Amino acid sequence: MGRKSSMAMAAVFVVLASTLTTYASTTYTVGDSTGWQVPTSNSNLYDDWADNKTFVVGDDLLFNFITGEHDVAEVTEPGYDACTNTDTISTDNKGPVKITLKRTGDHYFICTYPGHCPAGQKLKVQVRSETGDTTPGVLSPPRNAASSLVVTMSLVFVSIATFVLLC
Repeated sequence: MGRKSSMAMAAVFVVLASTLTTYASTTYTVGDSTGWQVPTSNSNLYDDWADNKTFVVGDDLLFNFITGEHDVAEVTEPGYDACTNTDTISTDNKGPVKITLKRTGDHYFICTYPGHCPAGQKLKVQVRSETGDTTPGVLSPPRNAASSLVVTMSLVFVSIATFVLLC
């Protein structure tokens, strides 16, 4: 009887261990302490902000702004270039807004309030998969998937060794 319960416990442990996955993402506050507002001295503020960052599928962009003074719209590249919201993918007008980057490729964000986007309140980010792929629309495996696999495999081997020792 004890042997069967040990085997059952080992089997349950192996199944649970094999389902473990580590998800890690980064939340970026757009503009850092400046937040999401019309740039006052540098119309390239948001381009400069994004230049030294690597965005990966699953990361979040946090747009800090005061409701009623700004909004954030994800638009197509032509909408971004022309500062128009005719090609809007989504719009959020209650700040702050957290947007999860769900696919690879370029993402374009603007403020649709009159004059804000032409004055520089716009952001383009290039989103990569964990492996560095930027092909548009590619979904990335969760971050740290390789290290999760190592942990899972270690647990499986330990479980098997425990099972063998108990039998």
